[in-house]
Amino acid sequence: MKFPDVKNRELHRLVSTAIIHKDGKFLIVRRSLVKKSWPGRWTVPGGGLEIDDYINTPPTVESNLATESNVWYSALETSLRREVREEVGIEMGKISYLLDLAFIRPDNTPVLTLSFYAPWKGGEVRLNPENIVYAWATVDELKNYDLIGGISEEIEMADKILKGEDPGAIKL
Repeated sequence: MKFPDVKNRELHRLVSTAIIHKDGKFLIVRRSLVKKSWPGRWTVPGGGLEIDDYINTPPTVESNLATESNVWYSALETSLRREVREEVGIEMGKISYLLDLAFIRPDNTPVLTLSFYAPWKGGEVRLNPENIVYAWATVDELKNYDLIGGISEEIEMADKILKGEDPGAIKL
């Protein structure tokens, strides 16, 4: 297999996604038709970690030494909560880790995605321009949507965990 021309093979765009559940249903959104990856396909809310998600807040651990850096804990959770508020206007409860995946975008940017699941906590869905429509769907209803590959399986895994069942490994 020939790998794309990636300039710095150590750097990745870090993305997180949220499988948000409420009353046995899961929030899915249809991506804008102008998105770089998977335009017009259905997915779950999420987005990339930005330096502004932590750099303008006080460090969790502040260093006075020139040889040490300041440290910000929970930067990814802060980013995911911001992305969900921006994309769909709702708040989530406790966030739990589901799995990770890596891919290379069409523009040759390597991406590491961390997938999480969380209960809906409050708010009405209000979409920003990144998404064009939303639905609350059961696992059985997911087959009616043109979901990005793997999203249905991730939601099924989260559903099994919520039911106290063994989610098993993702099968694509």
